[in-house]
Amino acid sequence: MRFDTLSIHAGQKPDPATGALATPIYQTSTYAQDAPNVHKGYDYSRAANPTRQALEDNLAALEGVPFGVAFSSGLAATSAILNLLKSGDHVVAANDMYGGTYRLFRQLYEKYGIGFDFVDATKPADIRTAIRANTKLVWIETPSNPLLKITDIQAAADVAHAGGALLAVDSTLATPYLQRPFQLGADLVLHSTTKYLNGHGDVIGGAVLLKDKPLFDQLKFWQKSVGSVPSPLDAYLVLRGIKTLSLRMQKHSQNAQAVAEFLQAHPSVNAVHYPGLPSHPQHDLAKRQMTLFSGMIAVELRASFEQSMAFASGLDLFALAEDLGGVRSLACHPASMTHASVPREERLKNGFSDELIRLSVGIEDAADLIEDLKKALDKV
Repeated sequence: MRFDTLSIHAGQKPDPATGALATPIYQTSTYAQDAPNVHKGYDYSRAANPTRQALEDNLAALEGVPFGVAFSSGLAATSAILNLLKSGDHVVAANDMYGGTYRLFRQLYEKYGIGFDFVDATKPADIRTAIRANTKLVWIETPSNPLLKITDIQAAADVAHAGGALLAVDSTLATPYLQRPFQLGADLVLHSTTKYLNGHGDVIGGAVLLKDKPLFDQLKFWQKSVGSVPSPLDAYLVLRGIKTLSLRMQKHSQNAQAVAEFLQAHPSVNAVHYPGLPSHPQHDLAKRQMTLFSGMIAVELRASFEQSMAFASGLDLFALAEDLGGVRSLACHPASMTHASVPREERLKNGFSDELIRLSVGIEDAADLIEDLKKALDKV
């Protein structure tokens, strides 16, 4: 089956008890057993739940792999991947990544004896140089957050595998509709289902997709033992959002392209980071690796820090908020919001200025979004 059909049908057969076409919300903690440990596949909802199972099966089908594991948040999913490692292991990670991931790496797992080196993942040679004998994982985001850098997944996979490491790809900003990491050599793919997969700003969740059964068994053990699982209602809401994923991603990408082109031409704008622009340093790679360019833009104004903050706060249709990937447009100041845990010297070294504004372009009318941006720019 093709993507749009899978998004609606995979993992979602009619309910055998009633024939209901919408996956039921199995809001139960436990299940009756015919005899001790004799049951219908479910004994306790921390271990397994039919609504969550439907989501896991659906996401795995969309990524084209056999296994999916859903978690209570994207960071819970990240933590599960890191728990495949042990003290003394080493990770090579992209230096442009979500601030919560950086915080998890540096402030939690580093103290347990796992080493991290951060490199420009757009340069495969830099990944290769950073790999050590004890490197077990290469971690990339593509597109990255917040600078929208594009990493060559195939090249990163080749380098990681040559060094005896796994490649994990955070593909949240692309979704399975725009990017196919497993076809390019990825071993693990992570999504914050909070973002585009749900798409409506009313869920926190995460998922890891994979093709290796032993790794899957380890992640399922972690999921069950730690209990970091999404509720049945949250799983249901993500499943519902996925049904319109392709339609929304087309509109997000179309709107973001129009907004990026407007911003690039505006005299008050110093730089626009969007992989759909020919000026983006990895534009050609993005065209090869993605079907469209998603809905995220980073912009730097020809303005002072105070003026940039006034711009972010002066938008009407773009709500100032910490999230992305929803139908409603959002603006964010990463340095003080989503990436505040990244030290300033690290941000500046990686080309991430204090003035940078991140836009999550929604599915409103593009002309209205551009008018909103123009009014805010005119004020500053």
